[in-house]
Order: sequence, then structure tokens, then C-alpha cells
Amino acid sequence: MIKPSVISVSQLNKYVKSILESDHLLSGLLVKGEISNFVRHYKSGHLYFTLKDENAAVKAVMFRSYADSVPFQPENGMSVIVSGSVSLYERDGSYQFYVTDMQPDGAGSLHLAFEQIKEKLSREGLFDPQRKRPLPAFPERIGIVTSEGAAALQDMLHILSRRYPVATVVFYPAQVQGEGAAATVAAGIRALNVRKACDVIIIGRGGGSIEDLWAFNDESLARTIAASEIPVVSAVGHETDFTIADFAADLRAPTPSAAAELVAPNIKDLQVYLDDLQNRALSAMKNRLERLGLRIAAARSAMAVPQAAVLRQERKLEFLRLLIQNVMEQKLGTLSWTLRRLGDLVEERSPLWILKRGYSLTQSSGKIVSSVNQVCPGDLLSIRVTDGEICSSVVSCKEITE
Repeated sequence: MIKPSVISVSQLNKYVKSILESDHLLSGLLVKGEISNFVRHYKSGHLYFTLKDENAAVKAVMFRSYADSVPFQPENGMSVIVSGSVSLYERDGSYQFYVTDMQPDGAGSLHLAFEQIKEKLSREGLFDPQRKRPLPAFPERIGIVTSEGAAALQDMLHILSRRYPVATVVFYPAQVQGEGAAATVAAGIRALNVRKACDVIIIGRGGGSIEDLWAFNDESLARTIAASEIPVVSAVGHETDFTIADFAADLRAPTPSAAAELVAPNIKDLQVYLDDLQNRALSAMKNRLERLGLRIAAARSAMAVPQAAVLRQERKLEFLRLLIQNVMEQKLGTLSWTLRRLGDLVEERSPLWILKRGYSLTQSSGKIVSSVNQVCPGDLLSIRVTDGEICSSVVSCKEITE
């Protein structure tokens, strides 16, 4: 009987790894599963996660060289389809699925990435209407950031020269498709801001597929647009195309041609408006001068016959004086008669008037005596008659009864 040879754990794992990697059925696989335990290593950039379904799970790793090409952000609970091969991690003796590509299960990866970026920046308030700035009504300099050879550029230049030839166009050439395109567009926005080269900026390009327009979904470009001190108009693709740049910009134009019309007023319309203002101003001035002329004519007429006007005013004043005098005399006469009548009434009711008729007024200690019961023998009396006063004393008191 042949005794089995003794091998180390390392040798065992290495052998199993070679068996797994030599099996062509375990390479180039497409595996569908749900992501869990997701980790992006902060230094290496490698992705570590577990793929699982209802009944099983397998560890997976995606190295940074492949992970950088994934346009969306993998998350726990996301259903994905990954491609790659099976191998063994020798140190731990665990087999893993080594991922070389990842696609979301259902919606396309670019669509998913678009929604993720949009949701993230929206939560940060980058798309809030309150931060949108109005475009200048009459820009003197209009900045354009796009490809130098693009048909969209020629369309915009043609429209601007026709509608608003008084403005100066400041052009910044940029790559608008492919790797590095977003960075060149952002550089154009920053350069125009640094130089304060224009009053409004148009960024964009003509139509294309979602891949062609993808540069305008870049998160860094969106932040550059939002940070621009100069208002930015996004004009990417056709009317039905939407990009992250559209949401970050101060205004979205459905096409580059429409952007040129939005930023520049029509000089012909301005001329009509100015002509109307001029006509209204001249009409108002004419009416004002006519009214002033009538007032001047009236003043001259009054100055031509000043003596007659003075005499009319004098007669009017004399009439008013006589009217006031008559009214005052009537009132004074009425008051004089009323006072005389009141005096007569007072005199008729005065005790002195009664004394003239032969009566007297007797007082004791300053009080009028009207009864014998008010005095006693020996009391001093003061008797007032019509022509003087008699002083006497009471000798006796006798009450008279009928």
C-alpha cells in the first residue's frame, strides 16, 4: 500500500487554484445576483462584495483597473449581472468570483449612473430653483464653450449675428465627447469666470446617443456650472435629451440654436420698441407744451387788463364788507334789546323795587326777619326802607293770630 505524501496548506490551495483556473467552464462567466456587504477600499480602490440569491452566496472582488470603468455606483441591494472567472484566494483558502465587468440588472448602466448622480446632487441642493440666476437682458459679451468644428457652434453664431449683432462672442474651444471632455468644458467655464470675459455662458453640443452626451453628466462639471459667477445656459443635444448639466445650469435650452435665441434679444424687436417709446414721448411732450401754452395765454390775457381785474376785486370786497357790517349790526341790536329786557326783569324782582312801594326789610344779625319767632326782646334790628336804614331793638314780641 502506497502511503499518501504530506503537503502543506499552501500547496493544497495553490493546487486547487490551478484546477479552478484551468477549467474553461469557470471563466468568462455571466452571473446574476444581489450585492451585499459592499466595500470600496479607500486606498486601493478595489471593490469587495458578496453576490447572493435566495439560496446561496459567493464572495466577489473587482480590482480598481476594472472598477474605474463602471459608470454607476454599486450599492447594497442592487441586482447586477457581472462577468468574470472563478479562482481561489490562496491565503484564506476561499474561492472567489473575480469580476471584470458589471451591469445593472434591468436599466442600463449609464441610465442608472445618471439617476444616481442626479439624486445625489439634488439632495445637496445643487438644482434648487432659488439658486438659479436670471440671464442679463442685454448682454454685451456672450461666451460659448463647445467644439470648434461643431455644427452647433455655427448655428449659434449665425443666430447671434442675425438677432443681436451688437454683442461680442467670446469662444472657448472644448472637447464635448469622449474621455476628458467634461474636464475641458469645466476648464472653459472657469477660464471665462477668471477673466470675467462675458455676461452669460452657453455650453453644449449637438445631438447624439447617451454615450455621446455622457460628458455633460459628469458630477465635477455639474459642480463647476453651479459655482460659476456668470449665468450658464446648458444646450445639449435635442429637445428630448436631458443631462445633469441641464439641471445644474441657470437655464436649460432645448437645443444650441434655442440657447442663442434665449440669451440674445432680437434687435429688430428692440428697434420697434424704441420707436414706440419715442413716439409716445414726443406725443406726451406735445400735449404738455400745448397745456403750458394755454396757461401762458391765459396769464397774458389777465396781465393785459389788470385795472379791470383789480376793480372787480375791490367791488367784491366792498360788497362783502357791507354784508358783514349789516349782519353784525343786526346781531348787536338783537343782543342789546335782550340785555335791556333782562335788566328790567332783574329790577322788577329786586327787593329794592319792593321798598319803593312803601315796604321795609328787617334784618337781625344779618338774617332777614320774617317771623316774630325769629327774635326776642332786646335783639337789635336793622330796618331797611327806601331811603335809608333804621336801627332799633325789640321791646316785646307779639304773634298775631287771625
